[in-house]
Amino acid sequence: MTQDIQKLISASLIRLRTKSPFFATLALFARFINTPHYQTAATDGKDIFYNPEFFLALPPAQLDGVLLHEVLHAALLHVPRRGVRDAILWNFAADIVINGIIMQQGYFELPAGGLRDQKLEHLSVEEIYEIFSKDAEKYKKMWEAAGGDGLSDLLEGSGEGSEEGDENDSMSSARRAALEAHWRNALQQAAVIARSSKQGTIPAGIERELMNATTPQIDWRSYLWRYLVQTPNDFTGFDRRFVGRGLYLEALQGESVIVYVAIDTSGSIGGRELKLFLSEVSGILRSYPHLKCELYYVDADAYGPYELSPDSDFPKPEGGGGTSFIPFFDKVSERWDGHAQAVCVYLTDGYGCFPEKAPQLPVLWVVTPGGMNLEQFPFGESVRLLSA
Repeated sequence: MTQDIQKLISASLIRLRTKSPFFATLALFARFINTPHYQTAATDGKDIFYNPEFFLALPPAQLDGVLLHEVLHAALLHVPRRGVRDAILWNFAADIVINGIIMQQGYFELPAGGLRDQKLEHLSVEEIYEIFSKDAEKYKKMWEAAGGDGLSDLLEGSGEGSEEGDENDSMSSARRAALEAHWRNALQQAAVIARSSKQGTIPAGIERELMNATTPQIDWRSYLWRYLVQTPNDFTGFDRRFVGRGLYLEALQGESVIVYVAIDTSGSIGGRELKLFLSEVSGILRSYPHLKCELYYVDADAYGPYELSPDSDFPKPEGGGGTSFIPFFDKVSERWDGHAQAVCVYLTDGYGCFPEKAPQLPVLWVVTPGGMNLEQFPFGESVRLLSA
C-alpha cells in the first residue's frame, strides 16, 4: 500500500505542475506523511498528514483538490493566523476561502460535501470568522451537519499526537516565526516560477488571501493619524509608538485636532460590534489625550454630540433603527467652524444612505468584518476593522 500511495501523490504533483506551476511549487515545500490517525487529511501548518485509505479511494481530480486544499491551508498560514479564535469556526471559515480558491481555477474537484459559500469566499478568513461568530451555534451545527470532526484539518502543535481543534494547544512564537519564514520563502519562489511560466500569473483568487498571509494588518488608527498631523511636511518629530512597526508618523504639535466620531447604532449592528467600536474609540483617546473628540451615535438620526476625554464614561448608546449617514454629516457641518483642523471617523458596516455631496472635512470609514466592500464607499478613505 505504501508504494501505491506514494505513486498516487507523485502523479498528483505532476498534474499540479501541468495545471499550475504556482500551486505545484508550494506543494514541494510540504511533507506528506502517511498516518491513519486522521479520518481524511490535515495539516499542522507545515506537514500534510493523510489517511492512506482515504487517498486511495479518491479519483485523481478529487485527490488533486484535497492535496491542494491542505497545501494552501499551510502556505496561507491558516494555523498560526488562528490565534485564540474558536477552532471550529476558524476552520470552517478557512475551508470556505480555500475551497473557493480551488474551485475558481476551473480544473480541480473536491469530494462531495466540500464546504462552499460563494457569497462569502471573496472575504478574508478573519472577516468570515467574524460573521460566523455572530451566531456561533448556528454555524457550528452547519459544520457538524457537513461532517463534524472528520473535516477538522487545522492542527495546533505538530505531528501525530496533535488533536484536531485542541483549544488548549498553543503555538510558541518561535514556531510561528519558523512557519512564517518557511512559507514566505515558498510563496516568493512560487510567484517567480508562475510568472516565468506560460501561465504567467498567480492563480485567480489567491492574491487577496496571499496579502492577508504575508502583509501585517495596519491598525486603522495609523490611517487616522495621517489626517491629524499639523502639516504634510512638518517632520519635527515622529510618534515613537509607531516607529517599531515601520510607520514614521508625525507627532502633533500646537492646537488640538477635533475628531468627529460616529458610531453606527442601527439595527444591523449587534452588541459585539458596538462593544468593539467603543473599545476602538477608547483606545485612540488613551493614546492621544490631547485630541478633542465629539461622539455621535447614529442610526437614521444622530444623537449627540458627547464630548469625550480619556477618563470619560461613554454615554448610553441610542439607536436601533434604520441607517442613514446623512444626519451625522449635517450635524458636523453645523458644528465645524470651517477653520479648525478636524476629521470625521465613522465606525459602521457601511449599509445605509449616503449624502449626495461629500463633506468638506476628510472622512475615514472604519468598516466591520463582513461589511460593505471598501471600494463602494462614495467618498473618504475606508479601512477594514479586524478584531483579534
